[in-house]
Formats: sequence, structure tokens, C-alpha cells
Amino acid sequence: MGASPVLRCVGVSLVLDGATILDGIDWTVRAEERWVVLGANGAGKTSLLRIAALYQHPSAGTVEVLGQTLGRTDVRTLRERIAFSSPALAAKLEPSMTAAEVVMTARYAALAPWWHRYTDAERARALALLGEWRCAPLATHAFPTLSAGERQRVLLARMLMNEPGVALLDEPTAGLDIGGREELVADLAAWARDATRPAMVLVTHHLEEIPPAFTHALVLKGGRTLASGPLAATVTSEILGDAFGLPLRIDENEGRYTARLV
Repeated sequence: MGASPVLRCVGVSLVLDGATILDGIDWTVRAEERWVVLGANGAGKTSLLRIAALYQHPSAGTVEVLGQTLGRTDVRTLRERIAFSSPALAAKLEPSMTAAEVVMTARYAALAPWWHRYTDAERARALALLGEWRCAPLATHAFPTLSAGERQRVLLARMLMNEPGVALLDEPTAGLDIGGREELVADLAAWARDATRPAMVLVTHHLEEIPPAFTHALVLKGGRTLASGPLAATVTSEILGDAFGLPLRIDENEGRYTARLV
């Protein structure tokens, strides 16, 4: 069975404005696992990740994160232990912040630096994390002035500020060119191979963005689970052809996946 779950969803459903976005999702992520969530547009991928990050309450079902149950815990405190990155969240960051401030404000899951007092140790940790992700020279640069690839590496550094128990990434390659995408895939592959890093969940539309060393996939279709389990059993021509409603051929080479229309 492996380690205890860091994330567990039981019968999770979400209905918004009369539309069913998620329907009865059962899903467990353990500490040593690295998951990718796949599915067509509208399958419910981002909604599920927002629920896991405690930014959205489900309409039904149970959500447990790091041993705490949504609805029975202070989500503001628990969010400090969940590393969450998404284009929507990045857009809400105070634009005047420097790269160092973007990382440092993760200490309190804050979007601006004004509401908390930060210690010298916290500032030093933010700078050290920027260095770890090859962004040390960017520490004093305003976040919006960075390239898309640089911003994404700063956000990866931000995710580690609190030594989180689980990391959730929603389409981190959005807006990146090929070079930036490949650099990020390599960074995430290095994360996946590092046993000291927390469990990771990556939402993407594109199979070529699945980093090598990822272990599992959850495939959604119409808000329901189509398949869930080890990559070799779930990232297949039959399953993904069903998910996307197209005849697809899925190939794997040295841990990288591609999809082609048959």
C-alpha cells in the first residue's frame, strides 16, 4: 500500500450553476507518487486541483489533505503546507513584487508582502530557493518583467518555501516556448526522482509534457474517472482515445510520451 495518503478524495462531486463539473471522483495520492491528471478541455482537471488545494469546496464527498479533512480544519493554516501553482493564482500576485518577494510570501500563502512580517531567515530561504532554481540573479527583478520560463521557475521556488507535504501544478507550461517547456520538464523530472521532494500532481493537456519518472495518471472524461493508476496502465491509446474522442496512437520513448492521430 505504500505510505499514508497525502491527498484522498472520496465520492467528490462539484455542481456549479446547475452543471455537473465533477461526478463521484475517488482518488488517492501517496507521498512517494508523482501524478499527472489528463483529459480534454472541460473534463474537470482544474476544478479537481482547486478542490485538492482547498480553494474550492466540493458539492459532495470527502477531501482529506495531509491528514486533515476539508470542512473540519482551518484551511488558511493548512494551505501553508500545500504548494499550489496555477496561471490564475499567478495572475493574482501583487505585480510590484520582486522575484524574492514572490517566493517569500508563500510563507503565509499570501498574494502580497504587506500583511505579514518576515524574518531575515525567511528572506534568506527565499534567496536560497531562487538559487536552487537558477533564478538568483533575478531576486530583485519585478516579477512581471521576467520571461515566462523565468516566472515559472520562480513559482517552483515559491512552492518549496514552506517545505510542503504535497505540490499541485495546474498547466505550468502554459505560455512557454519549446525551450522553456523542455527546461521545465527537466526540472520536474529532477523533482520526481528526488525522494526528499513531496508528492506532486501535474495537470496538463499534452502528453509530451509528462516528465520522466512520473509514476501515475488520473484520466478524466466528462467529470468522471475514466482511468487511474500507474502510467503504463493508464496512458494508453485505448484510454486516451476514449478520453479525447479520437483514434489516437500513444508512444513512449525513454519516459517521454507522444500522441498521434491514427
